[in-house]
Amino acid sequence: MDGLLRLARAIDALNGAVGRGVKWLVLLATLISSGNALLRYGLDTSSNAWLELQWYLFALIFLLGAGHTHLHNGHVRIDVLYGRLGPRARAWVDLLGGLLFLLPVAGLMVWLGWGAFQASFAVGETSPDAGGLLRWPIKLALPLGFALLFLQGLAETIKRAAFLAGRLELAEEQPEEVV
Repeated sequence: MDGLLRLARAIDALNGAVGRGVKWLVLLATLISSGNALLRYGLDTSSNAWLELQWYLFALIFLLGAGHTHLHNGHVRIDVLYGRLGPRARAWVDLLGGLLFLLPVAGLMVWLGWGAFQASFAVGETSPDAGGLLRWPIKLALPLGFALLFLQGLAETIKRAAFLAGRLELAEEQPEEVV
């Protein structure tokens, strides 16, 4: 169990670092969006590449930030019943939810996303729009983002199992503000 808890801490550290990096993408997306609006409406000029870059950054923020959000218990869930449960029952719900839903779906998305990336990369797929960007880099973000979410789901599952075995105390269940 100690080895698994070390693995969980390493995954937490990885998603923490990725999350801190992704925060800078929010600033970059905001600056590009503002600059694009100024160019479009102020100088009556535009570029599909800049528009697509905004979309790519938006996708990267959500895909690469999903594991970090899960680390900080920030995902949306229906708390009608969950909030009324005790810590052990919540741990069981999280453990079973991770094993039965999160890990299989995230794993499937990694597998399917990897295939889509490989196909796009193999043909050098680009945007059909004039001046558009390559498509394969953003298609790589899908399996990477779900891999980070899968890893964090694994870490959370390990932590819930350790809690249920009396080997770990869990932090407060309230989601942290992820800014």
